[in-house]
Amino acid sequence: MNLELALPILIPLTAGAVSIALWRSVRYQRIVAVLATALLLAASVWLLRSTIDQGFLVMEMGSWPAPFSIVFVSDMLSAIMIVLTGIIGLSIAIYSLASTPKGHEKFGYYPLMHLLLAGVAGSFLTGDIFNLFVWFEVMLLASFALLTLGGERAQMEGAIKYVTLNLFSSAIFLSAVGLLYGTVGTLNMADIAQKVATIEDPGMITVISMMFMVSFGIKAAAFPLFFWLPASYHTPQVAVSALFAGLLTKVGVYALYRVFTLIFTQDVDYTHTILLWAAALTMLTGVLGAAAQFEFRRILSFHIVSQIGYMLLGLALFTPLAIIGGVFYIMHHIIVKTNLFLISGITYRLLGSYDLKDLGGIYKERPLLALLFLIPALSLAGIPPLSGFFAKFVVIRAGLEAEAYVVTGIALLVGLLTLYSMLKIWAEVFWKKTPEHVTDLRRLRGEVKEKHNWAYFVPVIGLAACTVFIGLNGQPIYELAEMAAHQLLNPQLYIEAVLGAQQ
Repeated sequence: MNLELALPILIPLTAGAVSIALWRSVRYQRIVAVLATALLLAASVWLLRSTIDQGFLVMEMGSWPAPFSIVFVSDMLSAIMIVLTGIIGLSIAIYSLASTPKGHEKFGYYPLMHLLLAGVAGSFLTGDIFNLFVWFEVMLLASFALLTLGGERAQMEGAIKYVTLNLFSSAIFLSAVGLLYGTVGTLNMADIAQKVATIEDPGMITVISMMFMVSFGIKAAAFPLFFWLPASYHTPQVAVSALFAGLLTKVGVYALYRVFTLIFTQDVDYTHTILLWAAALTMLTGVLGAAAQFEFRRILSFHIVSQIGYMLLGLALFTPLAIIGGVFYIMHHIIVKTNLFLISGITYRLLGSYDLKDLGGIYKERPLLALLFLIPALSLAGIPPLSGFFAKFVVIRAGLEAEAYVVTGIALLVGLLTLYSMLKIWAEVFWKKTPEHVTDLRRLRGEVKEKHNWAYFVPVIGLAACTVFIGLNGQPIYELAEMAAHQLLNPQLYIEAVLGAQQ
């Protein structure tokens, strides 16, 4: 049994159960949250190390061999995503110590956080298409509850859109799974990939692939059904917003990468052309939405949409360099976007608002915080030598080599507009003077001493350090992405690892 393959799921599930058992003790729930997410990060690094050494790790449930058993599989993409889950989980657990209201903590915040992390990890590791749906639902159930925790009007309005579109996506997903099972007679993804190639009616497979594309595209907040994200991600507590921003949409992106490199590769000219233009429109509409906003978290939410387009572009181009760029971009973006949301929470704590018109003067009073904002903000815009520059460089170079000049031009334009949005936040929040109508400046000037204040800054500094590290050590990160791309573009490796002698 590959214990390192089971731990990323078992740790958050166990931590969630322990947190429920400690329902009346918020203090111990906090301790469990930090310890469990630290263990999750350690287990994820172990999993990545083992996957690098062995190529693939496979664990079968029960005594049945694949494809009859439920399997968990770790390849390089899965292992990378699990490490990122561990990094974000630990960051959010620490940040929550200072930012989460006691009322939220008393009503299940920490058990729900662990359940969400378990759903995310299960989605990344499952080798069964139906269990991918199951883990999606585990994750979404926890996210629904976290989104509405507190029951404020804005939260409920955002939750209605979030729940409606995601339930619609889940219905399409389940229908597609049923049609796929009826066509090939199996749910094991490796077995599906092997049998799809022998289907006499490729048109049916293409129809099913489009259903998966729509379902996962909604979950990834891709054009045109992305509007649920900027309508909801700015409404919950900032730690929840950051957790969602870092991980939830990336599960949809991961699912697209998995099925459109492993299963649906029979009609690439059709399916990946649609992905290509979806990527372009996702980038463009997201960044234009961000440019029109003047609320900190809404700007960041629209930028999640625009940056998803770069990840889809890497998959759509479907060349080795493009897949490398897409995986690299996922690694960079999860860290940067989570950090920006955490920083928005600190500015809210200092001045009591997310509206840019009510913010200002932070550079003068808190220069370190201003610097910590600039690192992920400039990285998101693709400024060297930060992580975003190398991620965008690889994707854009892949676009030029594939002669996709129009889409590559859009990607470059989106980069400039992203810089505009980040500079707008910098000018309004950090550089200008504090507005005259803002009179309570005690927190901004450090006159209010708060318990656990350090917990705001430890994850922000840690994530900023990750961004700088990736920028200054791009080669090893590129090599990880290159290994992931090699496996994704050679699906027979995955099939042989899972099915082995059963082929």
